Amino acid sequence: MAKKICLVLAIVFLPLLLQGMAQGQNMKEGLWEITGKMEMSGMPMKMPPQTHTHCLTKKDVVPQKGEPGQECKMIKHDVKGDTVSWVMECKTKEGPVVMNGKVTYKGETFEGVIKMKQSDMEMTQNLSGKWIGKCPK
Repeated sequence: MAKKICLVLAIVFLPLLLQGMAQGQNMKEGLWEITGKMEMSGMPMKMPPQTHTHCLTKKDVVPQKGEPGQECKMIKHDVKGDTVSWVMECKTKEGPVVMNGKVTYKGETFEGVIKMKQSDMEMTQNLSGKWIGKCPK
């Protein structure tokens, strides 16, 4: 009987707890401009920063999507206060890529990093983001 009560309570309250965690970030929902600066050891010259836009909501706080032609899967996703961390795995033509990311939201801005590993190659992408408006419909 006690197990049934615990199971019912978990089913009822777990979604509310997870929703409350997602709504806890100091993050403005909407369209974000995200700039990534790639670093790779042994590279003779720096790559230019890349900028793109991405709609973020309190339910979708990871500022990263797989590239077209990639099959990506979220392995882990964690929210602690204003910081979101995740592990994503993508299948590419060149082989699997594992990405460990972490961003900290500060209202209308964020800063973070993604560490990528593909076979024996490792790259780091430093991220910065700023809210630029509402998402297009």
